[in-house]
Amino acid sequence: MKKMLKISALVLLALLLLAMAFIGVLYSTRGTPIKVVHNVGGKEGAPAIGTEQFLRAVELLTQANLHAGHSITVTTNGDETYPQLWADLRTAQRSITLQFYYMNPGAMADTLRTILLERAAAGVRVLFLHDAFGAQNLPDEYDAALRQGGIEVSTFRPVHWYSIHKAQSRSHIRVVVIDGSIGWTGGFGIDDKWFGDGRTNGSWRDTNARFVGPAVMQLQATFTAGWAEATGMLLTGEQFFPVEGFQADGDQSAALLHTAPTIGSTAAERYLALSIASARKTLYITNSYFVPDEAFRRMLTEAVSRGVDVRILTTSDETDVKLTWMAGRAHYEELLGGGVRVYEYQPTMMHAKTLVADGQWSSIGTLNFDNRSLVFNDESILLSLNPQLGAQLDSIFIKDLEYSTEIQLETFRQRSRISRAKEWGASRLGRLL
Repeated sequence: MKKMLKISALVLLALLLLAMAFIGVLYSTRGTPIKVVHNVGGKEGAPAIGTEQFLRAVELLTQANLHAGHSITVTTNGDETYPQLWADLRTAQRSITLQFYYMNPGAMADTLRTILLERAAAGVRVLFLHDAFGAQNLPDEYDAALRQGGIEVSTFRPVHWYSIHKAQSRSHIRVVVIDGSIGWTGGFGIDDKWFGDGRTNGSWRDTNARFVGPAVMQLQATFTAGWAEATGMLLTGEQFFPVEGFQADGDQSAALLHTAPTIGSTAAERYLALSIASARKTLYITNSYFVPDEAFRRMLTEAVSRGVDVRILTTSDETDVKLTWMAGRAHYEELLGGGVRVYEYQPTMMHAKTLVADGQWSSIGTLNFDNRSLVFNDESILLSLNPQLGAQLDSIFIKDLEYSTEIQLETFRQRSRISRAKEWGASRLGRLL
């Protein structure tokens, strides 16, 4: 009898473990639920970009409130980004908050450390948060030197057995806020491969935004959310949220969208679906990791069918993650057949994440066009409704095409069976990429 009870207990335990494992697999491979954007009572699909209905939908559906009064500067490579970023950091008088996903040791990391230690020694309060996975190659001595110099350092979501359920939900955010008045976000990281012109010698091509205006406070709030999770400390007060940080002196409308994982639809998914469905003339998307699911592929081809010039610029085999590149290529035939134009950037790694629709609705940030960014990661995205910025991003996009190869449907169909097999296999892992 005792033997039977032991066997029954072991069987129940095994079933429980299998059930937990099955739930874990489902949770870690979940996708996005939105299949279509439906304009109730509308005759032309989603509200057109620039209309009052569009703005209302964006703000309500993403919780990103757009404010006038911003000044936004776009940088497209390391030569444009880091001299200005270092100069901004050196002006800090009260506070610096930084949050990075990707960091590696090298000259760039050394320069950042030197600047932060100088400002800390001058009495500036410096808070530094980096992701446990993206910055795993950063030696312990780096953080130790910062702490010794009076800088507060924390790691976002370190992997432990008791927090394994959070392991794949990373902080992909980029935050730099100086004195609560200057903000930076975009695709950049702290690694020497970001140095250069983004066209030659392996220098990564990226797009970043420096901005002043009310969205800086939204970016600061994004950092504060991550800092609270990592340290248990919720920041508030004049040092981090100064009154002048809410002032609006520029001429551009903008908001900082902070997206985070949920069980169901995410703000990232809602923003992207609404932007695609609302485009009427042009939709230019630059994205380093482009693996759209079935619903988003349909949204893109449907945009073409209503007369939108839809173009995608992504990386080539110069990518740092070939598995993701191959998974994206598995869907090229469907997209090309539906009229979407696809380009691959040739000189080096294309790491930018931008969108510009109808020459006026723009985004610059960290959001990739894949399931990982849409479902699992924390992301930071600067949104703007402004024809001036839209025209600038249109111009940058068109210039990038000069360094890219357009994928032609008939030619692409002639690729080898081995390439097709690799692409098919990679696409089976699409929800993990």
